[in-house]
Amino acid sequence: MPTYFCPQDGTRADTTALTWCCPVCRGPWDLDFGPSAALSPNSLRKRVNSLWRYEEVLPLDSPVTTLGEGRTPLVPLTGTVSAKLDFLMPTLSFKDRGAVMLAELARRLSPERVVADSSGNAGTSVAAYCARASLPCTVYVPEGTSPKKTEQIRAHGARLEIVPGDREATALAARAAADAPGTFYASHVFNPYFLHGTKTYVYELWEDLGGRLPDALAVPVGNGTLLLGAALATAELHALGLIEERPALIAVQAEAVSPLAAAFRADAAELLDEPAGPLSPTLAEGIAIPRPPRARAILAAVRESGGTFLTVTEEQIRAAQLDLAARGFYVETTGVACWAAVGGWTDRSVVVPLCGAGLKTGLAN
Repeated sequence: MPTYFCPQDGTRADTTALTWCCPVCRGPWDLDFGPSAALSPNSLRKRVNSLWRYEEVLPLDSPVTTLGEGRTPLVPLTGTVSAKLDFLMPTLSFKDRGAVMLAELARRLSPERVVADSSGNAGTSVAAYCARASLPCTVYVPEGTSPKKTEQIRAHGARLEIVPGDREATALAARAAADAPGTFYASHVFNPYFLHGTKTYVYELWEDLGGRLPDALAVPVGNGTLLLGAALATAELHALGLIEERPALIAVQAEAVSPLAAAFRADAAELLDEPAGPLSPTLAEGIAIPRPPRARAILAAVRESGGTFLTVTEEQIRAAQLDLAARGFYVETTGVACWAAVGGWTDRSVVVPLCGAGLKTGLAN
């Protein structure tokens, strides 16, 4: 059975416990887990048409909580840039990849309550999957979260807690609630099962591209869950001999809130000092994370892949949303950041995730 371990101090815990973080340093867990066997495109042909088809590389099997998530289309946008349509997931965002893992794990542990925090999409996803698993759920969101996202959370029967302040204040409120006995913290940041769900994004690309990957993977980065999942998948595929080279990871942040890009450009292993004064607002609310807990791992993963950080302005985000809509794709403002950053690339192949539906936020003003 997989076990939790802390990458900072080596502390370990059983995954049947409700301990949501390292009790020594209070940092996020990693998972001591490796694929049980290699995959081949031929072995996948008759399997279930969801992310659970990659059973050899997942830390859970035989799910009860599934909504049929995964296997989203890959569509070319230009001669070198393709888009993976993760806004077609059951709750209209890529967060379903990880939320299904958390809800299935929680179902097996039978907690008294599930708690989550989110800028919107992770909360809607956890609420939906907890409803599917018949688990009581409370979701904490910051004030100013898109009304359509809070409506969706309530629709799934979750209790909604709107926290005054920013995303950081929301996370602190949820973590305080997570310390109560009998609570499962369905954190897309602290619980590594979420990352093992998001890594299926890359396994699907590998399968759809006939056993290969593009030269680069561009991903929007706030807490970095899709990027770290991509790093897990590319490392596993390379170790299994299923790809010869690992693609470069291109991390995209909004210029208004770009702490990881600043640290990367300063050649720092950790985040730089706290920014002075309040953060600037950004249309990319889903990646407006000033202090991501897995910052060290994100920076290391990008450097190890030979990738880089790119930032986009608010005007670029507006233009990218309209441009994608003109091509037939109505995507929320966070989900267009990668297209804004790399849509004009012609020198190498790259895939961008369209990771949230435009109905969640509407058109940018």
